[in-house]
Amino acid sequence: MSELTGWDRGLSVVADGKGLIGHAGAVLLRKLADRTGLTAALSTVLPAGTGTGWRDRAVVVVQLAVAIVLGSVNLSDAEQLQAHHQGMFGPSVSDSTTRRTLAAIDEEVLAKVARARARVRRHVWSQLALRPGGFPWLTVAGKYLHRWVVIDMDATIITSASKKQGATATWKKTFGFHPLAAWCANTTESLAMLLRPGNDGAKP
Repeated sequence: MSELTGWDRGLSVVADGKGLIGHAGAVLLRKLADRTGLTAALSTVLPAGTGTGWRDRAVVVVQLAVAIVLGSVNLSDAEQLQAHHQGMFGPSVSDSTTRRTLAAIDEEVLAKVARARARVRRHVWSQLALRPGGFPWLTVAGKYLHRWVVIDMDATIITSASKKQGATATWKKTFGFHPLAAWCANTTESLAMLLRPGNDGAKP
């Protein structure tokens, strides 16, 4: 629990019990999106709007991502969590605004988002390569895989308490979903996710 002393000035820990905000680590996630250029890149591809009080759709999406990381499971949760953090990020985004933002993202916009993310990833990876240790190339079975980007693909079971769309009995005798994910082993990034019903097998 930390007291907010300013978005650009960072956080300072105090013991007076005032101005405390939970999940202060959310600042790191939001700043990461802003500093790497992801928020700005999304602003150029997400549908825009006009009018008084119109929210930047890129900020809406980034804030929703932060809320999900912190445990939100629906748009109402996300709105309430953002209201708790309004001292850091400003007024919370309503669930209706978030719903309209997501509804406006069609296949064409998703393709643009993917290209924007790819540009940001290239920038981040170029920064990683400038570190003292360089880019995190892997060593597998004693072999140093220089300039090899290793993709780790695996399926994972996500349990669900209710029969939502795509939720079915899994091969582990649970109930939920069985998405297939691709991860970059070098940087531990999630590169892609294929949403699948719970009864899909371990292989694609």
